[in-house]
Parts: sequence; structure tokens; C-alpha cells
Amino acid sequence: MKDKLKVFTGNANPELAKEICRYLKIPLGKAEVTQFPDGETYVKILENIRGKDVFILQPTCPPVNKSLMELLLLIDAAQRASAERITAVLPYYGYARQDRKVEPRVSIAAKLVANLIARSGAHRVLTMDLHAAQIQSFFDIPVDHLFATPSICRYLKKKRFVVVAPDAGGVARARFYAKRLKAPLAIIDKRRDLSGKTTVMNVIGEVKNKNLVIVDDIIDTAGTLIKAVKALKDEGAREISAACTHGVFSPPAIEILKEKVIKEVIITDTIPLPKEKRLKKIKVLSVAPLLGEAIKRIYKGESVSSLFD
Repeated sequence: MKDKLKVFTGNANPELAKEICRYLKIPLGKAEVTQFPDGETYVKILENIRGKDVFILQPTCPPVNKSLMELLLLIDAAQRASAERITAVLPYYGYARQDRKVEPRVSIAAKLVANLIARSGAHRVLTMDLHAAQIQSFFDIPVDHLFATPSICRYLKKKRFVVVAPDAGGVARARFYAKRLKAPLAIIDKRRDLSGKTTVMNVIGEVKNKNLVIVDDIIDTAGTLIKAVKALKDEGAREISAACTHGVFSPPAIEILKEKVIKEVIITDTIPLPKEKRLKKIKVLSVAPLLGEAIKRIYKGESVSSLFD
């Protein structure tokens, strides 16, 4: 494996790439990923990869466009360096929320980005907790879709919670958590006014005097989260935590998370958490072993789905 397997990374999440390489017991591949003074991205692979099985780890997290461009150029550089197979490893797939036409004359960006990754030379994709599972079908190349749920559940199982879906779209995910944790399930039913703003939030399920965990795939601005927390508090909930795979934390998320009504926030390291965003209540779980094992299995031609059996 040390002879043929190569892992490279851009600047989006180098620490995760290093952890994965430690798990695989191989050195991180050498590549130069910089910018010209005018902002153009420059990529050069600094070692021979002819005939190698190359994995390029690069979540398309903020700054999203810069991260995406680094990924595309790394794939292109690997292809031109005669890599035998190239796998794009995207712990976080940016643009995933633009997966359909919600109004006339808009782009379906999730499909466009999938096309860009395939056309740049990737042979397959390894990703985690897509915003919508059907995004796998946007790719014309094989996709391995991992889930952080088992890792988060191992942490949550130390406590007793009622699992809460923040909206109807998250019911399947919340049900999966509830089943693994053998916990009750509650659902927040959001109603919108004519302007599209959430005005009424009804809670389905027993939450009074209960400790709750709201589960989702992404926390971005935390606007949906804080509305859900306040609705649950109005129903008499005791302590409320949140768990998600991808902690994007766009402003004003960190200021919202400082509020005392949110006890704890559990995320994974698919997206790096800068020092200025670190709070004591934010618990970061590593997905490096999971991604590392998936990379090993893809390299050896073994089953990836059996990871979740």
C-alpha cells in the first residue's frame, strides 16, 4: 500500500489529511498549492505519481470557491501526471444545498459542481453526509457516501436524549439517530408565511422536562437551530444540545451558539474549526479513522458499505 497509494490535500483541511495519513501509516503526498498575486490558484505535484492510486482530500468549505478551484486543479494535475486512478475525497460537499430549482431561472449548482469534478479527471468520489442523498446521482462516476452518524452516536450514547428533527426534511436522519440510540423521536413542524419566513413552529412528540438533541447535517448561520431551541423551550424542554456533521458556522452562528439555552454542540472535523470560533461547548469528533478506513477499502477493492453494518 505504501508503494502505490498516495494522498494529497489542498489548503482547505490539511490537518484532517495528516490524521488520515497517520491512520493509513503513509506520508502525506507533496504538492504546492498557492496563489499568484492576482488571485489565480497554482498547483504543482512535487513527486512522481505515474501509475499510482491517488486520493485528493479537499472539502469545499469556506472560502468555497477557492477550495473548489484547488480541488479541480489538483485533480487535473494528477491526471496530467499519469495517475492510474484519482479519487476526490470531499468530507464536505459545498453547493449541496443548491440541488434543485426552487424558483425559475436559477442554477442547480450541486449538479454543475459534480460535472466539474468528473470532467476535471476524477474517477470516483468519496464524500460524507450529503445534504440530500440524491446528489449521488448527479455524478457520472462512482460515489461512496459515508455517514458520521455512528461516530456521533458513540459520543451521544453516554447520555439519555430525545432526538429532535429540526424540520420535516430531517426526519429520516433523526429517525436513524433515534434507532441507533434507542431513543424517542420528536419533530419540529415549521410553517411559513407568504414572504417565506418561518412564523409558526409546532412540536410533534413529548419533550417536556426532557433532555433533547437536535440533529442535522449542517449548522450554517444557526438561525434554524436557535428557532428550534426556542420552540422546544416553550414546550418545557430541559437541556438542549445540537449535533451535526458539518460545522460551517457562518456569521452570526458563533454568537448564537454562545446563548445559554444551547448546552452543547457536537460536530466533526470535516470542516476545520478556526481558533476564533472555538467555544467550550463545541465538541469536535474526528472522522479521520472512518475516512482512512474507507480509503484503504477502496484501494484494496473491498466493500465500503460494510463499514455501517
